[in-house]
Amino acid sequence: MAAIAAGAEAHPGYDRAKELKEFDDTKGGVRGLLESGVTKIPRIFITPAEDRPKPSSGPPTALQVPVIDLQAIDDAFRRKEIVKEVREASKTWGFFQVVNHGIPIGILEDMLEGGRKFHEQDKEERAKFYSRELKKQVIYITNADFYKSRAANWRDSLSCRFDDALDINDIPSVCREVMLKYRERVLDVADVVGQLLSEALGLSPSFLNNINYNKVQRLLAHYYPPCPEPELTFGIGKHTDPTFITILLQDNHGGLQVLHQNNWVDVPPMHGALVVNIGGLLQLVTNDMFKSAEHRVLASREGPRVSMGLFCYPGLREPKLYGPIKELLSDENPPKYRELLVQDYIDYYISKEITGECHLDHFKLGHEK
Repeated sequence: MAAIAAGAEAHPGYDRAKELKEFDDTKGGVRGLLESGVTKIPRIFITPAEDRPKPSSGPPTALQVPVIDLQAIDDAFRRKEIVKEVREASKTWGFFQVVNHGIPIGILEDMLEGGRKFHEQDKEERAKFYSRELKKQVIYITNADFYKSRAANWRDSLSCRFDDALDINDIPSVCREVMLKYRERVLDVADVVGQLLSEALGLSPSFLNNINYNKVQRLLAHYYPPCPEPELTFGIGKHTDPTFITILLQDNHGGLQVLHQNNWVDVPPMHGALVVNIGGLLQLVTNDMFKSAEHRVLASREGPRVSMGLFCYPGLREPKLYGPIKELLSDENPPKYRELLVQDYIDYYISKEITGECHLDHFKLGHEK
């Protein structure tokens, strides 16, 4: 670990590829660095100076991420109001929080605790799941774009893909029961959100469900260890999600920010709330009516920060082509994107460094393939 622990003091001629492999070979993740006693972050995690978060100047922004209360959603009048709020948030923010969504607080807290238990068990137990094979059903990993990025992020993740190929016994036993229970309940929320988004587009409540927007889910338990030099790195740098929607459960540590009107706006933890964000696939099929916003997580000396992300996709291997929804198109609103296979979109996304770059541009009509 000596070469890795050299951190910011390593001379300019350091062998980055060697240090990346040395870190990966430990199979201990970022938490493993802290377990080994590092007091400076390794060079591979240092974000180039021009990309680091800038100290805020002036008074804090008054912008606030929308919070949508789902209580009384079965009341016809209230539902119309909720649909309006969802439409506005999806068009202007690409982010909103939902409260009174029906999942008991106890299940949310158990899920966060289950994620924490996985990441804080003995390194040897975590290492059994460590892999760079992104298409495996269950993996423990530090940064999916680890070997492509200019700087690694200060975050570890346990990823479970729920589809017909998953054997639930492959989920780590330390969090298996709570993960299954949480997924069952959060899918109910995803179904409600899918109905509201469909109605917000002026379509039938079942429209998104009928095009299998949520047939496959990837449930990720993210773990952001305390960082000794948070000003030099990110928990996760700016990016957009390649999903239809993502539903996030975050603990009370904060750090999540969304880009809105060229301002980085905090998405503050709210007890019992879930964060919903629009993914690239939903922006594509809505022909840019709904926006997939850039977001990031700041590193912090406090922690660990734990979050659970449910990433919702159609079937990754199905032959169905996805493009702008025909009911939304007109002479004034012609299609902006070509039709594509979801697998091709995901493959393109994971082939790139995770940055703020809009991967949708690659699929615009007239764009060079």
